Amino acid sequence: MSFARVASFKTAQAFREYVRGLGWEIPCDDAIGPTALCSLFQPVLGVQINGKPILNRLAVQPMEGWDGTTFGEVTEHVIRRWRRFGETGAKLIFGGEAMAVCPDGRANPRQLIINETTQDGLTNLIKQACESHRSRFGTGQEPIIGFQLTHSGRFCRPSDITRPQPKIAFRHPLTDSRVGITNDDPILSDSDVERLIEHYIRAARVARNAGADFVDIKHCHGYLLHEFLGALRRPGKFGGSFENRTRILREIVSGIRAEGNPIELAVRLSAFDTVPFKPNPQLSSPGAPGPGIPEDFSKLLPYNYGFGVNRFNPLEPDLNETIQFLELCVSLGIKLVNVSAGSPYYNPHVQRPAAYPPSDGYLPPEDPLVGVARQMQVVRQLKARCGSKLVLIGSGYSYLQEFLPVVAQRAVTEGWVDVVGVGRMALSYPGFMMDALNHQHVEAKLICRTFSDCTTAPRNGLISGCYPLDKHYSTSLDAGTLKRLKSRERKT
Repeated sequence: MSFARVASFKTAQAFREYVRGLGWEIPCDDAIGPTALCSLFQPVLGVQINGKPILNRLAVQPMEGWDGTTFGEVTEHVIRRWRRFGETGAKLIFGGEAMAVCPDGRANPRQLIINETTQDGLTNLIKQACESHRSRFGTGQEPIIGFQLTHSGRFCRPSDITRPQPKIAFRHPLTDSRVGITNDDPILSDSDVERLIEHYIRAARVARNAGADFVDIKHCHGYLLHEFLGALRRPGKFGGSFENRTRILREIVSGIRAEGNPIELAVRLSAFDTVPFKPNPQLSSPGAPGPGIPEDFSKLLPYNYGFGVNRFNPLEPDLNETIQFLELCVSLGIKLVNVSAGSPYYNPHVQRPAAYPPSDGYLPPEDPLVGVARQMQVVRQLKARCGSKLVLIGSGYSYLQEFLPVVAQRAVTEGWVDVVGVGRMALSYPGFMMDALNHQHVEAKLICRTFSDCTTAPRNGLISGCYPLDKHYSTSLDAGTLKRLKSRERKT
């Protein structure tokens, strides 16, 4: 399908009219207001994390690195990325990096691991992010920094990117074949889950000792704890009822507190999911995937394989259990919830709207602005229900490109969201938001255009980074390798 490029809109009015023509609403100011009045510079009132207020409405989203050591340790590439996080000016670095709580839970062989062995390196990441923040913005309060605790579950590839080693909550009729599952062997037993809970508790202890302000107990994107939220067909104490499907979170939290660990708690949540998508075979050609279409789910109704989905039309969200989950978070003392959606593995247009697909993806089946608007509207609904009980961080904003600052400002002003999260944009242009908000010159050539090389490269075993726009990567040897890989794929 064809759709207008965001950079082609010359005014906010043209942008708003185009979005309305799509049948959606994205709030958008005409310009950034004076610093004293800009909503993005206002603190989040009534909430402190580890005794610190959240001094602005910007967050750096957690991302999955592919550039640690094979032992899960920090490298210079990781340190550089975290220094750039500090340069964003965001007062909340939400998770920063997906860190596996055990070696076999990694999504790739170069993902960081959080344990006693890697603790010193993780301490240094916090130090580096804070130092770079001070060097650019002075000695005011440094950012609040958390670590994202993860187990990749169905998408584990801890030793070889070409060899999936999945650990799953239940058999899934539409995604099992994508990771080579043909029997029940990868299903974790209840005893396996209980041991995994101990890994999360231990990781939270390491995070506290490393100086993190909070940990994000990751429940998103089809990874293991998110999959458990949809384990309606699983027997035993971790499946079936809502109470059972959320037992892992409750036991992790109670275990952390039983140790006397006062670290603050957060969750990144896929608020809704949908069925897996695939390239339309009728519109695909060699090296050129077609637009995404949903896998056939007609024989799987009611659809008992996801969270936050309408069981009789899983292409639509159903937020009833999502709201229950947020209420549970409040009761557990969780203060921050970073709201995302779907999965980058099987419906990336929902989770991470982009104009260009990664090498293993498909063309967008809808205008990516629809994906942005859908996530914003869901957060708006959740915010209306949760009020001031939780700080909600919104996702999916990077595709807005030049209009990201004025949309973010209006969304916060109107109470759609508490904090705006930025991921890919922080890789290509860390200073973008602060340059725009401070009415400084904006380098349009550094704005993320969602080329998806930051996904294509690591999916092919290369280090993660912004190859089109960041010279650190565009001039590297890996850049040449990536170019050859993409050329080969186009010809295959």
